[in-house]
Amino acid sequence: MNKTNTDLIQEYKTDIIHALSPLKHSFEKLNQKTVIEVSEKNLDALEPWEALAARFARVTDIFMSKYLRLKILDLDPAFRGEMRDLLDKAEKSSFISNADEWMKIRELRNKIAHEYDADDLKKIFTQVLKMTAFVLQELEKDFKP
Repeated sequence: MNKTNTDLIQEYKTDIIHALSPLKHSFEKLNQKTVIEVSEKNLDALEPWEALAARFARVTDIFMSKYLRLKILDLDPAFRGEMRDLLDKAEKSSFISNADEWMKIRELRNKIAHEYDADDLKKIFTQVLKMTAFVLQELEKDFKP
């Protein structure tokens, strides 16, 4: 049986709800910590930061690449834009509050997934922590269990 857009939107919404809880847990665990203590040599300190980054990437990827894209296609079946176009349309449709912030989140997610450089750990984790606060603020109001 083929799933309808409505079925898939609900499925992605459920995926986001399930992924938000671990992201929030990691965020709350690290929110008062300083990234300075993180290095590749200290695996115990590195592990929770990497968990936060992975959870951040997962939530934002599901939300933007799957959920938002399908919501926009539901509104405009002819939509064929890139991520920037999608985010602009999502902001105009009031699905997100700020397309520029979400574009920065997308760029950070791509950096985590493709350019993971040990020299940039502090910078990446600092950005993830800051942007996780925004992601949680944006998503928790619409994605409650």
